[in-house]
Amino acid sequence: MVGRCGRYDRAERAVDTAILHALRQTWSPFVLVAGLLLIGAVAGTDRLFEGAGTWLARVPGNGLALFGSLMGLVAAVTVVLNLDTSVVFLTPVVLHAARRRGLPEKAFLYGAVFMSNAASLLLPGSNLTNLLVLAGRQGGGSGFAAAMFPAWVASVVLTALVVGVWRRRDLLGRGHQTSGSVPGRIGFGLLGIVLAAGLVLGLRAPALPVLVVGMVCAAGQLVVGRASLAPLRRAVNPVLLGPLFVLATGLGTLARLWGAPARLMAGVSAPVTSLLGVAAASLFNNLPATMLLASHAPAHPRALLLGLDLGPNLVVTGALSALLWLRVARSEGATPSALTYSRVGIVVVILTVVGGLLALRW
Repeated sequence: MVGRCGRYDRAERAVDTAILHALRQTWSPFVLVAGLLLIGAVAGTDRLFEGAGTWLARVPGNGLALFGSLMGLVAAVTVVLNLDTSVVFLTPVVLHAARRRGLPEKAFLYGAVFMSNAASLLLPGSNLTNLLVLAGRQGGGSGFAAAMFPAWVASVVLTALVVGVWRRRDLLGRGHQTSGSVPGRIGFGLLGIVLAAGLVLGLRAPALPVLVVGMVCAAGQLVVGRASLAPLRRAVNPVLLGPLFVLATGLGTLARLWGAPARLMAGVSAPVTSLLGVAAASLFNNLPATMLLASHAPAHPRALLLGLDLGPNLVVTGALSALLWLRVARSEGATPSALTYSRVGIVVVILTVVGGLLALRW
């Protein structure tokens, strides 16, 4: 009887330890993403993204020049404010910019989501999977950026090239210039972006400071009357983040108790690691895939991130960003297709993952 009770106690302690370790891995990433989404919402109420899109719509040259400029904006916002923020706020911007120029919008529509995923490799806060894979295992954001920069460049350039070549006939047209502008306000949104970028790059643990910045900027925006509470609450969306946090913690606990995913990831090569990341993200969505494959430190964490961050460009259910993109695009009158997404995405994923692996070795 005593032996049986001892076994029960050991099993209970093992479960408690697994839960505690999973919580340590998940709480900080979710707090950081909540702060970044809140800052993105404040910037949205200042119309910073719309103003940038309207200004870029006036760039000289043909549609290819406009496409390149807007993809650069998408990449920059993704790096600083997270790919979900980029998809939600910039998908309407790139669509409106294309329409203002009288250009077909497919390249801009699909480029927005493909580029958001591709550009999310550079900083820890750019993608929730980065934070989950490397939770407690990397230095500051600058060290992470230095390690991932070659793969980031390769993925961003190759993504733009694939989409640009696919819709080259649309982009070679000049369209027409339109008048009018959407002035962005200089205020709490820009302040939050600058402070968040500095904190993510400079601190080993930026989650709580970034959340505080987001809360202060949101409070300031409410006080001066530039925003209401509803859009700020929708941006953070506790109804969505809460269940995702519970799911991530539960899967992390299961993976630690089971042990098989960790043993698998410890014994495979970098290319196989990336392939497993792509396959798991495509089958399950990259969040549960991350918690299963990165419950313990993988042998090739950067290769795993290539698969988990870029793999969702293969199927529209592969990441939260693509699901948000579908909703936002349809609300703007666009007609995104899951089949077209995968037909173009398979080329994007193959080239960017291979290019990223080669860049990491270089």
